[in-house]
Amino acid sequence: MAKSKGVVTEYRNYYLPLHFPVLLLSGDYWKISDIPSGRLHFHNCLEIGICHSDSGCLEIFGEPASFKEGDVTVIPKNVPHTTYSTPGTESHWSYIFLDPQELFRNMLPTTWKNFDLSMYVSHDLQVIFDRETYPQIYQLVISIIRELEEQKPSYQLSAKGLLLSLYIEIVRILTLEKNGGGTESAPTSSEKEKEAENDNALVIAPALDFIEENYSSQFTIEYLADLCHWSPTHFRRVFHDIMGTSPLDFVNNTRITKACNLLRSTEDSVLNISETVGFHSVSSFNRYFIKIMQVSPREYRKQMQKSDKKAENQSILEYAGWLYPEK
Repeated sequence: MAKSKGVVTEYRNYYLPLHFPVLLLSGDYWKISDIPSGRLHFHNCLEIGICHSDSGCLEIFGEPASFKEGDVTVIPKNVPHTTYSTPGTESHWSYIFLDPQELFRNMLPTTWKNFDLSMYVSHDLQVIFDRETYPQIYQLVISIIRELEEQKPSYQLSAKGLLLSLYIEIVRILTLEKNGGGTESAPTSSEKEKEAENDNALVIAPALDFIEENYSSQFTIEYLADLCHWSPTHFRRVFHDIMGTSPLDFVNNTRITKACNLLRSTEDSVLNISETVGFHSVSSFNRYFIKIMQVSPREYRKQMQKSDKKAENQSILEYAGWLYPEK
């Protein structure tokens, strides 16, 4: 069933560790309810999940796909989805969140410089990899989880190598699918409607990508709308329907996210950081920072200095990442 109008999509923003942008969520607590969520959600990073028990349904842009024990799911950033278990069960999962561009910096071919798995996502492409058909995917994910859980000497280096192998294997599979031969029948009217709905969500991807790369620059909402080939009014309406916030608020939230990273990893002044991430004045930066983080930039920096572990797991409050099991 397609996502109805007016349903807010939740943005789950994760702060990944600065020098090893990988986060593992595992253990007995990570279980998915059999009650379908009232909203879709998406992340600011790549999500790789593995189902350890039971079965259920994964929806991407409202399109359902069944999963079962042993399946691996691969959800690129900025792709709305939700997961729920078969009635009467609670499927058990582990999740790996990562930023491939940062993790594999200077390791991928130059032709992959701006590569993103989201370029392969559509209603008919693979996002669930079953253990029987893709045993290598399953074994790699299990090995990565083991490395991240046991944390033996040089575990990050080992996990990075395994993650790179997994990433390349996924790209190979998706590339073969995208370039596969065969003939297709003409789409029906209902199929055209579904494609239009998917395109409606995917079309803001150019704006999201531009914001991510150019958040520190000054640009207008009209420019973002033009990137998506929509009028500003229509762009604002669809953006809010998909993201649950206005384009301007999303831009400023992105800037605050980047500012938090700088507050954690540098000794730059608050003034310099506010200018670096694109705010016109330090007063507007402080005002928006407090609105999002509930503390001032200086207080946030003090909190992060006290606990590096807390810094790695901190999430923006307005768009909190799923760091604890849902009740």
